[in-house]
Amino acid sequence: MLAARDDLEVIEFANTIKQDEFCALLAAQPVVHGVILGLTAFGRAELAVANGLQVVSRIGVGYDAVDVPTMSAAGIPVMIGTGANCDAVAEHTLSSMHALIKRVHELDALVRMDRWHERYRYLPGELRGRNVLIIGFGRIGSRVARLCQAYGMCVSAYDPYVADDELRSAGVDPVAHLDAALPGAEFVTLHCPKTDETIGLIDEARLARFRHGAFLINTARGGIVNESVLAEKLSNGHLAGAAIDVFASEPPVPGNSLLEMSNVICSPHLAGVTREAVERMAQLAAANALSVFDGTPRLDNAVNRNAFRLTTA
Repeated sequence: MLAARDDLEVIEFANTIKQDEFCALLAAQPVVHGVILGLTAFGRAELAVANGLQVVSRIGVGYDAVDVPTMSAAGIPVMIGTGANCDAVAEHTLSSMHALIKRVHELDALVRMDRWHERYRYLPGELRGRNVLIIGFGRIGSRVARLCQAYGMCVSAYDPYVADDELRSAGVDPVAHLDAALPGAEFVTLHCPKTDETIGLIDEARLARFRHGAFLINTARGGIVNESVLAEKLSNGHLAGAAIDVFASEPPVPGNSLLEMSNVICSPHLAGVTREAVERMAQLAAANALSVFDGTPRLDNAVNRNAFRLTTA
């Protein structure tokens, strides 16, 4: 898509580039009209050396590595790949539920370790009829709800930014108070963005309110869950298991006890990164940047639509 344009010069850089090297790369260009980012952070320092910047486009839907307030103040739109990986994350969430309730990794180990005779100590369960609480009912959360409903699960959702009528129309029971809903949930799955409001959302007090034997799934962002307390609740049996795709420190620091637990399934922040989703995200990232250059911005993909008002003022 980018190569097809004769009015663009594309300069590639690796996801592993260090921030000082990235700043030096930006500063070396006479003009930088747009940046398309993977894991690389972008904030005040980068903006200061990106002469002529018009757009910051992310390959993905997360934007916690971008200083959005600074970009907004400068009239620079921050664009994301809205909807590009929703199905991927929703499917990963359901596969995690399956793996946890069916005890897939534990049963696999029994066979491989010649412990077949112990199988009745590891009886799996069923998803049908289970109560699942979805925290964050955006594009991903709503897809998770539909998949859970297809399995006959009882679905409730907590999202203070979604009207109760919208939740009910999706066949989901609205939750007004998170603390009151946690004790009734057999599965709790996180699909909210990482913001000042959600950092530490699942803290020690809330983990204590989880139903005994419940499962937690986090495909949202690290830092939303208190990992040390989660490990404690998993080791003492208060929680039956967890599936963790995102960590407070990535990769996880050596000695993270979650990595040593047989009732924890880990993945390396890949819930939304399937082969199909990567292609969609790349295409959207390029299309978003081009839409700004061409004066036809895709407003639905802008995190900070107010930046366009500042640009055109």
